[in-house]
Amino acid sequence: MKSGEMKFDTRSIHAGGRHGNPENALNPPIFMTSTFTFENTDKVDAVMNFESDDYVYTRGNNPTLRLFEERMASLENGVGAVAFASGMAAISSVLFSLLRPGDNVLVHRTLYGSSYSVVTKVLPKYGMGYRIADLENEEDLASVVDARTKVIYFESPSNPNLSVVDIRRICAFAAPRGIKVVIDNTFATPYFQRPLELGVDVVVHSATKYICGHGDVVAGVAVSRDAGYVQSLKFDYMCEFGGALSPFNAWLLLRGLKTLGVRMRQHAANAMAVARRLEAHPRVSQVFYPGLEGSAGHDVAASQMSGFGAIVSFEVEGGLDAAKRVVNASELFKLAVSLGDCETLIQLPAAMTHRGYDHERLKEFGLTESMIRISVGLEDIEDILSELDRILARA
Repeated sequence: MKSGEMKFDTRSIHAGGRHGNPENALNPPIFMTSTFTFENTDKVDAVMNFESDDYVYTRGNNPTLRLFEERMASLENGVGAVAFASGMAAISSVLFSLLRPGDNVLVHRTLYGSSYSVVTKVLPKYGMGYRIADLENEEDLASVVDARTKVIYFESPSNPNLSVVDIRRICAFAAPRGIKVVIDNTFATPYFQRPLELGVDVVVHSATKYICGHGDVVAGVAVSRDAGYVQSLKFDYMCEFGGALSPFNAWLLLRGLKTLGVRMRQHAANAMAVARRLEAHPRVSQVFYPGLEGSAGHDVAASQMSGFGAIVSFEVEGGLDAAKRVVNASELFKLAVSLGDCETLIQLPAAMTHRGYDHERLKEFGLTESMIRISVGLEDIEDILSELDRILARA
């Protein structure tokens, strides 16, 4: 059966790979080698001229890395992917690959803290500008871009307030103007959302999160439908910047992908139950989750996603002090900055993942100091809801 004929759960286990595993092993081996040998100089010339897909050096490629990249490309319905040592290595490399001095990037007002820092602090050091807008609004995008805008970059759903950007609308605006669209698909994963099918040029992931799923890897990946761009991103940026992924981590990611669909279904079911419990709780003043009917972004999310993910954010009455009491009372939920693990994680984004934002202007970015974010895990839902009720009583 060809990879394109397989359903998602099957591709997450079997997609990619050009040959069977050595020694008829069920699982692929980990090619823990920095360099590869050649039979003769003719073989060297063939590889260096891209006439052969043999391997030279793991910073450029490696069988374990290639299998992970091929599998991610299949799941996102792209033509190729590039693995990176972290999600930020993927994001920053993609932005640098698409921008030149004098260009600017338009970003959604709510971004992961490190992404926001790259856009607002790092890019300007190299002559690249930025503009920030609320891409949820049906405003005229033409009023916030100019001839130097070369990239539109956003997350959907965004971190941490779960705002939903209409991907089709952004792409329809950008394509005729020659503007590249880049989306961080970490929260949704390719199981719930495939942006390349909606017109996006490049999809990035912090593979540390749901792609891995077990909290034991730091990794990133970028996927595109342009084979030439994938080649350039890999050899002109990933290789030269040096953000290569370890083969061992690639192997762990392949292991995580095998259960991606199963995990996301349970994650999302648990998250919906949490969101509904929060929505009905007298101490909760606002819930951010696109799966709730009537919530901001629900209709757009339903039109471009097949599920709503596992991140739920909310506000409790009493502001920051009450929010701290709730978070500090957690026992089953672990206080941590990450997400996408089997364990339920809880945090205050403004004090942790989004600490780099100007706190005097948080409202402009759709954030507050007291917003609580929960990455809903895979524990039994009765235990999750019991813990939720217990910590909310401390509000």
